[in-house]
Amino acid sequence: MTTTTTTQLVEVLNDLIHINYDRIEGYRKAGEESKTFDIGLHPVFQMMADESRKNVSALTEKVRSLGGEAESGSTTLGKVYRAWMDVKATFSGKDRSAVLSSCEYGEDQAQKAYEAALASDADIDVETRQLITTQKESLKKSHDDIKRLRDASKGTV
Repeated sequence: MTTTTTTQLVEVLNDLIHINYDRIEGYRKAGEESKTFDIGLHPVFQMMADESRKNVSALTEKVRSLGGEAESGSTTLGKVYRAWMDVKATFSGKDRSAVLSSCEYGEDQAQKAYEAALASDADIDVETRQLITTQKESLKKSHDDIKRLRDASKGTV
């Protein structure tokens, strides 16, 4: 890969690192908020945050193998959606359905970030494309789990 190509790919991967850090922080906040009304959600949110920690680790390793410097936290800057930062501020309803709706919105944004990465102009090698695709599929399953929980909670306060 050329330097420009590598730089573009590192940027794409760092955007995914950011969205995963944002997701970790969003689920940390969701876990804190849910303790007051539904302690049963806490382990679900912890599992989702752990998933993103694993994603960050794999993406960081890939960035370093390309000779790049991996991002080290969440941010409100950058190219991908930073919805998880909004999720942290939107727990106004303070009920199960409201929290899960906010989490689902964040999951939608994570899917968009992964779709944008796969559709980017960066020259993505097969191994890296597989990493991104696998993580996207895992996050899609998490999105569907959150949506199922949200749908099941409709009408319960």
